[in-house]
Amino acid sequence: MIFIAVKFTVRSAERDNWLPAVDAFTLATRQEPGNLFFEWSYSVENPDQFVLLEAFADEAAGVAHVNSDHFKAAIDTMSELVAEIPEIINVEVPGDDWSRMAEVTPRNR
Repeated sequence: MIFIAVKFTVRSAERDNWLPAVDAFTLATRQEPGNLFFEWSYSVENPDQFVLLEAFADEAAGVAHVNSDHFKAAIDTMSELVAEIPEIINVEVPGDDWSRMAEVTPRNR
């Protein structure tokens, strides 16, 4: 799968607008046939930084994603809200979904 992590640092004044602004993009991407997951979170150290974790089944799915109308519209929207160029990790990894972490398991109480 293609695994992508992106850190978006937004303008402080736009922090509360970020998730609503990318909502249509998020929903459309999650409906793409090759999308495996598309999840937003934010940094606990920098309240202006949002982190996107996303994965696509293969290179073809990733290409379809970046060529979609909703991706192009989102790039335009996000460019208006960011304070700096986003940081990205984009790698191909084996597998097709999340694995389980063996070191941590719930304890019975």
